Amino acid sequence: MTVNLEVAEGVGVLRLDRPPMNALDVATQDRLKELAEEATRRDDVRAVVIYGGEKVFAAGADIKEMQNMDHTAMVLRARALQDSFSAVARIPKPVVAAITGYALGGGCELALCADYRIAADNAKLGQPEILLGLIPGAGGTQRLPRLVGPSKAKDLIFTGRMVKADEALTIGLVDRVVPAAEVYAEAHAWAAKLAQGPAIALRAAKESIDTGIETDLETGLAVERNWFAGLFATEDRERGMRSFVEEGPGKAKFL
Repeated sequence: MTVNLEVAEGVGVLRLDRPPMNALDVATQDRLKELAEEATRRDDVRAVVIYGGEKVFAAGADIKEMQNMDHTAMVLRARALQDSFSAVARIPKPVVAAITGYALGGGCELALCADYRIAADNAKLGQPEILLGLIPGAGGTQRLPRLVGPSKAKDLIFTGRMVKADEALTIGLVDRVVPAAEVYAEAHAWAAKLAQGPAIALRAAKESIDTGIETDLETGLAVERNWFAGLFATEDRERGMRSFVEEGPGKAKFL
């Protein structure tokens, strides 16, 4: 399989496995959607790591495959392409991308679907579609400006240039940069820590933030208010508050 889901101790690892560059062909896109939806459904998956291996995250779409697709074929495929990435973005659990080597085109767009991005110090990211006479088609024109701002997004998308890890960190495209050998361990540790947290509250936080940035303030506040009140019906809320009162802050166990 070109993508695998491995689950242990609450962490699901979505592992891209299409050597040598993890090119995201149609079969890989469909498999990614299938496993993202599985990770969404499974109660034993409480946080997710997206990982492409030690050498490369994903170098983009399979250009040879795309070259053979005409306008009609892409009209029929474009929605499925976006849906595969949106399935990752909609996982209602914390998601971290562990970025090694290249994350270009679709690879960068996949990283954008995560909640948090940890990059190797030798990573390179970018949206080079313009160099093919195209634009990003898996969410890059929408998710990238929401993350780094419109002018920085336009710079990357208009020029197609790659940015190294240090610049990616400066503009907010990634959240942490660590030595290449430590990327996976750091990402897994981030996910493992949150996998121990209150699952429903984490889901509420993610949905409130993601919905809020897409709408007006009053609507966002209504979403937050409804989730906030609803969490008072959960066992995790009872456990968290009881632990706070009896033991002090930060000692509650939610599993």
